[in-house]
Amino acid sequence: MQIADGRKALITGGASGFGREIAARLDAAGAAVAVLDIDAEKVDETVAELGDGALGLTTDVRSVAEVRDAVAEVVDRLGGLDTVVVSAGVFHMGPLEEISEADWDRVLGVNLKGAFTVAQATMPTLRASGRGRMVTIGSDGGRRGYPLQLAYTASKFGVVGLTESLAAEFAAANVTVNCVCPVGCPTTGMGQEVLQRKLEGGNRTAEDVIRGAAATNPLGRNATEADVAEATLFFISESGSFLTGVALDVDGGASLGAVPGI
Repeated sequence: MQIADGRKALITGGASGFGREIAARLDAAGAAVAVLDIDAEKVDETVAELGDGALGLTTDVRSVAEVRDAVAEVVDRLGGLDTVVVSAGVFHMGPLEEISEADWDRVLGVNLKGAFTVAQATMPTLRASGRGRMVTIGSDGGRRGYPLQLAYTASKFGVVGLTESLAAEFAAANVTVNCVCPVGCPTTGMGQEVLQRKLEGGNRTAEDVIRGAAATNPLGRNATEADVAEATLFFISESGSFLTGVALDVDGGASLGAVPGI
């Protein structure tokens, strides 16, 4: 797929998981890349891997001031901005009665408020570019509810709604806004959190759980960072220029219906 020449991209959560893979692929496609992440050490590691020209900024997406300052620096140092990937995210798993106010505020703060703060700070420059692209990273948990994931699913449903509203508001400025909704990926940090919870109180190994998840997916395997990155780059590419307001399930068919008893 063709990425337009000279793209200038900002990726939140870009120092790990999906964000890091997306940053690497955009860099390889010739884009100028800025990585924002709350983990300073991982930011440095990622920028070192990306090489000359990559920019890394330690930023908490929950802070309006930090995000605005970071975006201003990115725009100044890259000479503009026309591509944004919102990938910063955290996970929480537990029953309703055990969710603390701090748990709720953290998950909604990073996943949903963070998406809002980044969109608000970057949209003026995306509009001015005349070819703006924004991709949010949602989840299968933003498409249907799951037990023990109340804060997480609430935040990701919100991300899908925010994506659709932004798409409607800024289409006339030739800014496309789409959402990639992956099923669980066992190799990301979030995937490892889920894996550890599944291992609690049982006698299965990690390999058993991972194999079991793959076996129950219609396509017979688990999601990878590459699957999510490729879907994201499609929305950014020229091939995706007529798509906006889309929430794309990258789930191997896990969202498909089944006939009871079969």
